[in-house]
Amino acid sequence: MKRITSFAVSMLIVLPAMAQTPAPKDSTDSKKPVFTVVKEIPITSVKDQNRSGTCWNFSTLSFFEAEILKKSGKTYDLCEMFVCNKNYMDRAVLKVRMHGDAQFSQGGSAYDVLYVLKNYGICPEEAMPLPGTLYGDTLTNFGQLFEVMEPYVNAVSQSRQKTLNPAWKNGLQGILDAYLGKCPEQFQYEGKTYDPKSFAQSLGLDWDDYVSITSYTHHPFYTEFPVEVQDNWRQPGSWNLPIDEMARVIDYAVDNGYTVAWGGDVSEDGFTRQGLALLYDTENPELDGSDMARWLKMTAVEKSNKLKEQGVMIKEMEPTQEQRQKEFDDWTLTDDHGMLIYGKAKDQTGREYYLVKNSWGKSGDYQGIWYMSKNFIVAKCMDFMVNKNAIPKDIRKKLGI
Repeated sequence: MKRITSFAVSMLIVLPAMAQTPAPKDSTDSKKPVFTVVKEIPITSVKDQNRSGTCWNFSTLSFFEAEILKKSGKTYDLCEMFVCNKNYMDRAVLKVRMHGDAQFSQGGSAYDVLYVLKNYGICPEEAMPLPGTLYGDTLTNFGQLFEVMEPYVNAVSQSRQKTLNPAWKNGLQGILDAYLGKCPEQFQYEGKTYDPKSFAQSLGLDWDDYVSITSYTHHPFYTEFPVEVQDNWRQPGSWNLPIDEMARVIDYAVDNGYTVAWGGDVSEDGFTRQGLALLYDTENPELDGSDMARWLKMTAVEKSNKLKEQGVMIKEMEPTQEQRQKEFDDWTLTDDHGMLIYGKAKDQTGREYYLVKNSWGKSGDYQGIWYMSKNFIVAKCMDFMVNKNAIPKDIRKKLGI
């Protein structure tokens, strides 16, 4: 997923311990949320993608770290920059093969991480330089990296030469290695020697267990299709389910101890920087008479602030298949961000939320954790990756998996 803003947030030193959901905040204001955790799946620590469009990478590696934790009880910190190094080279190769008629950008999808794990392997964080250290920063910052790479890749992909000189790959690999670090051929981990492929095999996961789910009406239900967004550049298929069954998969997965690598739209008024996401109706709130007249005269910012004043007392919209399709077709449902769903909670009104791990460091009111309502998660979901064993049996039967 790509982000439309930079993520300059505070540094979080990677710790081997599992992340813990912050305790609910005490509040005398009944409009402010007070959460009770209903279900919490063990996860690894909150990371910080900082100024890099790599939420797809951080969220999906968090997903696989949680999968390992569930299966073996072992905590790993897998290396995001290894994935970036391999993925950006592959993406550049595609753009060159297409003579420039393909996008080359920082974004990506959950499948990109799975592809790297299956085909190139992975290494632990400690086997490569810490993000940012190679250029004097304390965290990832891809501003200059892409200012260098994009013109380079564009020049090669649009070359007027009759025969393409393969040396361009060496040049690009040099840029990637200079900013991200070289991917190790061998490394030591807990007293054993690995290469990236053997290390990936040692994690104990079956890469064929993972599938992507979505819900749209422009393709038949219970079939696979590549979701038509730019960062889905490898074109993997997502299984298309009716909206109620898509929602049931998320619920069933969490209830049964599986996390979900969620990708969707967070450029909405209901998604706050404080750690809350609600499905606001900014166009048609329940107002009568003079209140509605005043509402219609407000600016978009004034409307948003007015809705936020109501806090958790506000009534949410119900997600529908028709609305999801309309927003996807008219570009208002966008491919913004990847996060990790790992639990459930309720607020003081009884409204249900998912616990969601973000990758902006310890930001917001809940130290890097977001409480996102079930309605928001379903309505604003582009697609998500899940272990196929976390899908209800009747739905798996319909999909033939």
